[in-house]
Amino acid sequence: MKPSTQSNADDRAVSPVIGVILMVAITVILAAVIGTFVLGLGDQLGDTAPQASFEVDEVTLNATPPGDVNVGITKTGGQDIDPSQITISLDGTRSGTVASNSSLSDPWQSGVKGTVGLIGSGYDTGDTVEIRLIHDPSGNVIYEDTAEVS
Repeated sequence: MKPSTQSNADDRAVSPVIGVILMVAITVILAAVIGTFVLGLGDQLGDTAPQASFEVDEVTLNATPPGDVNVGITKTGGQDIDPSQITISLDGTRSGTVASNSSLSDPWQSGVKGTVGLIGSGYDTGDTVEIRLIHDPSGNVIYEDTAEVS
């Protein structure tokens, strides 16, 4: 008895179909990866906020001009940070970078206290203020706290 030639032909047809499906899948995956980097979406993957912790030591009134405040912030841990990349916000109003409003040097290391002067705040003793530190390259808030003006 001779083996059927039709079953051999059917079995051989499966291999090219699987091969074509795999080639199409690989092409689609490669196109997606290359397209992501060509369109610049891959660059955004590196802009993550640094991991750091802070503590507000004090919020004090300036004598001149009245209503302005100084915020004492100590970096208590985490990665060293460039203070020119950190914007300080007081009650939702951005007041420039930490570097432009303090004497902190680059990098801001753990254990170092920076006193940030904020202008035109209009605060009085006993007011509660919300303080945020925003990492400019990523746009993420890396610290948020409330404190009382003393």
